[in-house]
Amino acid sequence: MDAESLLLSLELASGSGQGLSPDRRASLLTSLTLVKRDYRYDRVLFWGRILGLVADYYIAQGLSEDQLAPRKTLYSLNCMEWSLLPPATEEMVVQTSVVKGRFMGDPSHEYEHTELQKTSEGDKVFEEEVVVQIKEETRLVSVIDQIDKAVAVIPRGALFKTPFGPIHVNRTFEGLSLSEAKKLSSYFHFREPVELRNKTLLEKADLDPSLDFMDSLEHDIPKGSWSIQAERGNALVVLRSLLWPGLTFFHAPRTKNCGYIYVGTGEKNIDLPFML
Repeated sequence: MDAESLLLSLELASGSGQGLSPDRRASLLTSLTLVKRDYRYDRVLFWGRILGLVADYYIAQGLSEDQLAPRKTLYSLNCMEWSLLPPATEEMVVQTSVVKGRFMGDPSHEYEHTELQKTSEGDKVFEEEVVVQIKEETRLVSVIDQIDKAVAVIPRGALFKTPFGPIHVNRTFEGLSLSEAKKLSSYFHFREPVELRNKTLLEKADLDPSLDFMDSLEHDIPKGSWSIQAERGNALVVLRSLLWPGLTFFHAPRTKNCGYIYVGTGEKNIDLPFML
């Protein structure tokens, strides 16, 4: 959700139980304005909160003028002091995939994982146990990246692609109609397209290249991983991810008000295919 309309966005997302105390809201409004100025971002999004056993991580993201360019991610434990996180790599995702359970809430905390490594002496091959230490900060980077790639959402038309390549915020976007807002095909993944590149020219024939340049939610696997509901007498449409419980996207039809927030433990629901 955009930091400039933080209070309204938090109010719209509050139906899922995602709320912040008044002092946290005041701290975020002030500190995110300073983050935008100091780091010279085009936009700052309040991404959400990852719940830890000792403390919670508050996450924000800075966007450049090109909306699909790699985002800078920051975290805070008190909503006032923000620290920049390194970009996620494939190696990080693989390394942290072995860590299970809740976050502690301490970035310097180290998880211990025992691996079996093969060593050879002459013709003999031995297996020895090696203890690998993984920092919680690395796991935090990996989980945020996975959630962004899997369930970050934006409505169709909110961004547009210029003929020269960069993607900008569509200033003329006035929201989806109510009938469109109730369809999963009206929402896209807020990231570089993956499935779109595999489509044939015939499948792309009906797409508008300036608007339909991202992957649609309707083709997500497993099918049924999104819950879509109209609330407040059809004045608000809410999408909830069942794959990453805690991710809520909201959109008020015929208005520009839309955004997503994640408030959860940072754990993926890997049992979802068996629950549908």
